[in-house]
Amino acid sequence: MPTNERKSKSILDRRSLLQGGAAAAFAAPLGVLGAKAFPARPSGAIDFSEFPICKTSSDAPALTGAPRKLKFSWNANAVCLAPLPVAIDYGFFQKQNLDVELINYSGSTDQLLEAIATGKSDAGVGMALRWLKPLEQGFDVKIAAGTHGGCLRALAPTKSDIKNVADLKGKVVAVGDLAGPDKNFFSIQLAKAGIDPNKDVDWRPYPGNLLRLAAEKGEVQAILASDPIAYLWLKDGEFKEIGSNLDGPYKDVSCCIVGLRGSLIREEPLVARAITQALLDAAMFASQNPEKTAKSFLPYAPKTATEEDLQAMIRYHTHHHHPVGDALKRELKIYADDLKLVSVFKPNTDTAKFAERIYANVFGV
Repeated sequence: MPTNERKSKSILDRRSLLQGGAAAAFAAPLGVLGAKAFPARPSGAIDFSEFPICKTSSDAPALTGAPRKLKFSWNANAVCLAPLPVAIDYGFFQKQNLDVELINYSGSTDQLLEAIATGKSDAGVGMALRWLKPLEQGFDVKIAAGTHGGCLRALAPTKSDIKNVADLKGKVVAVGDLAGPDKNFFSIQLAKAGIDPNKDVDWRPYPGNLLRLAAEKGEVQAILASDPIAYLWLKDGEFKEIGSNLDGPYKDVSCCIVGLRGSLIREEPLVARAITQALLDAAMFASQNPEKTAKSFLPYAPKTATEEDLQAMIRYHTHHHHPVGDALKRELKIYADDLKLVSVFKPNTDTAKFAERIYANVFGV
């Protein structure tokens, strides 16, 4: 698949890294995995030779005293979050003197943000295009960093005459969630192509495991999905990728973001900095070590995914891109502006003020 091969490079982005100033990174809990549950492997080395400012941040003194216990919510099925088990396996949390529990959370986004805001969890990772609207409602959750780009894909049957996202005009498209990040993202792309996504496309919701079946039965002409399931559906050649969130300018924009409890940032800013730094270091390690990262994520992966599949997805996702500081605020504003195009945000929303309100400067840059 030439498109995938083209996007799988993991070349470091000097601009985003230097602007970040740091080397970086869902319904009841199905299980809790503490950092102490795994024997830490020898800490993975990260190559900071081209980014000394990032090394300076990463080598900042760790928290003192007893390890600080924290709860971190994640979707254990999402391969794009592979840096989280890496942070445990390779001691990045321990380096910051943190004892982190990973809570597999599969509830709604509103439930997740409420759990973080009320202290049931201290942090979490999610899709910007799913989080921003609920955050507009005032949850006490702040965005500390972007973690990577490249989660979402639009697929069509290989024999279809659909070649790109613009060809979805007049088509029936299957989605897992009518308010999901994939539907929002590709609606934005349609709007930018002069197509009204609300009138010119028939969006049909299906449970995740029925998306492909709907296309195979001819009920829909295209499907939107995220990795690992989207990548795995491309393997047998029955489907082709017609678009992704690594197309065009979005290749340099993070799709996933890390949110921290607002009270944690206000009351324990060094702890907020430490957990964010650990995630960003683990993300940098993942970008430079896809083989080791695939091994760390393998226990959480679908049984149909091989270790080679995971490596390919980890290379495809831009784990080297994890903005903080002004770079992060710019990306949050980009998404808020885009959401105005598809009527998710009101036309009179001041997106600069919104980005400033939901952002947290945990590194002081």
